Amino acid sequence: MTIEEFRSMLDDILEEIPEEYFVDLNGGVQLIESSKLHPRSIGSELRIMGEYRRNGAMGRNIHIYYGSFMDMFGHLSAGRLRERVRETVLHELMHHLESLAGYRDLEVEDEVQMAKYLRGKKRSRE
Repeated sequence: MTIEEFRSMLDDILEEIPEEYFVDLNGGVQLIESSKLHPRSIGSELRIMGEYRRNGAMGRNIHIYYGSFMDMFGHLSAGRLRERVRETVLHELMHHLESLAGYRDLEVEDEVQMAKYLRGKKRSRE
């Protein structure tokens, strides 16, 4: 899938989501062409598909990494890829909404998943 096709699919997904979910997401949803390796990845297998970002100058925004999706899911049908992208967008929007509400539940859940990943990698090396 070309980046233009991916952008169109992402735009379609974003249009399906109620606009209230985007309140105070002043930097919007940005499509990033590159792939992003997770800093805690063992080897090069763990990619960041999307991330919610909060910083003073740039405000609140979501990055979706086209390259990461192509690296990990480029072999999927367009329909299955769309499901993965939608899941990622909703996950990052949840981070945004929790941030606005002062919650960190999804951050904690993400850390639990990372700990499981790291434990599994440690066991496989032993």
